Amino acid sequence: MKTKLYKPKLSETRLFTGITLATVIAMFGMTLSGCSNNEQAAANGDPDEVTTLRFSHFLTATDNINTEGFEPWAQKIEEESNGRLKVEIYPSSTLSEAGATYDASAKGTIDIGMQVQGYTAGRFPLTQIVELPGISNTGQQQTCILYKLYDDGVISDEYADTHLISLMGTGQGALHTVDTPIRKPEDMKGMRIRQPSVVASHVIDALDAAPIGLPMGDVYTSLQRGVIDGMAVTWQPIQAFRLDEMLNTHTNIPFYNSTIVMSMNKDKYNSLPDDLKKVIDDNSGIEVSTRIAKIFDDSNAEVMAAARARGDTMIDIPDPLNDPDWREPLLDGTQRYLNEVAEKGLDGEAVYEQVKAASAACKV
Repeated sequence: MKTKLYKPKLSETRLFTGITLATVIAMFGMTLSGCSNNEQAAANGDPDEVTTLRFSHFLTATDNINTEGFEPWAQKIEEESNGRLKVEIYPSSTLSEAGATYDASAKGTIDIGMQVQGYTAGRFPLTQIVELPGISNTGQQQTCILYKLYDDGVISDEYADTHLISLMGTGQGALHTVDTPIRKPEDMKGMRIRQPSVVASHVIDALDAAPIGLPMGDVYTSLQRGVIDGMAVTWQPIQAFRLDEMLNTHTNIPFYNSTIVMSMNKDKYNSLPDDLKKVIDDNSGIEVSTRIAKIFDDSNAEVMAAARARGDTMIDIPDPLNDPDWREPLLDGTQRYLNEVAEKGLDGEAVYEQVKAASAACKV
C-alpha cells in the first residue's frame, strides 16, 4: 500500500503563509523593541543587572583596615546601588602583587586596587615628597595634605591613567627592632632595616644602615631567620601582620610617612550608567579617605599602647629635625630624594615648598 502525501489546498497554503509572515514580522518587531528597551535600560541602569568590581589589596583579610575600612565601604556601595554594584575584595595580594596593584587597575587586570605608592619606586615621585621627615604627624593630616596637592593640580597627573577613589596617609613611621635599641643615628650603623619606600630608603641609607626591600608578607620570616634586624613601618601593621611576636624594641621617630592610593580602572568606571557612577563618586574623595586614615591613627595609638603594656623598650624622639643628633642625617636623606626627583626633570624643590605650606594649613 502506497503512502499518500498530503497536499494542502491553495487556500490553506495562503493562510499558513500569511500566519507565518505575520508571526515573523511580529517577532522581528518585538526584537527591535527589545533592543531599544535594552539600550534604554543600559542608559538608565538595568535594575536586574549586577556589576561585580574586583578590589585587590595587600593587607590580610583580618586586618582592621580591611574589616573596619574596606568592607564597610564595599557594603555601602552595594546598598546605595540597590545591589546593582557588588565589590568583591581580594586581600593578601591574591589578584595583584603589592607593588603592581596600581598599574593592574590602570590596565584593567583588576577593577579597583589599593597600594602604597612607595611600593613602586619612581612611579609617584611628587606624591612621595609628602612622605619626607617633618611633613605630617598623623594619617589624617597627611590625607589633608595629599588632597590639597591633588586639588591644586600638583600631583594629579600621577593618577591620570586611572579613576581616583582615594588618597590617604597611614601616620608616622617608626623604627622597630629585635633587642637592639636605637637612640642615636650611630646605633643604626650596619643594621639591615626593611624599608617601605624610596623615601625611607634614602633616609635609612643616610643613617649608615642598609635599607632592604621586602613585601610585608615576608617580614615575619625574615625577622625570624635574621635576614633583617628591624623595620621601618607605622604601628598599625605591627599587630596586623603578627610582628609584635618578633619586635620588642621601638624608636618613635617621625622620619617618614607612607601614603596609600585607591584607584579604579577608567574603562570600567566609564562603562557604568550615570547613577552608578554617582554611587562610586559619593564613596570617593577626602571624606572617605579621612575616615580610613582615622582608623590608621587610632590603630597606631592602640598598637603602641599595647607594646608599652607588654614592657617593650620604647624610645621617643618626637622632633628629630630639631634634634642635634638626628637633624643632619634626616635632612641629608631628604635632599637625596629631592635630587632624585630633579633627575627626572621635575621641580622637586618647588613642590617641597608647596608640601610644607600644605602641611602648615592642614595642621590639627
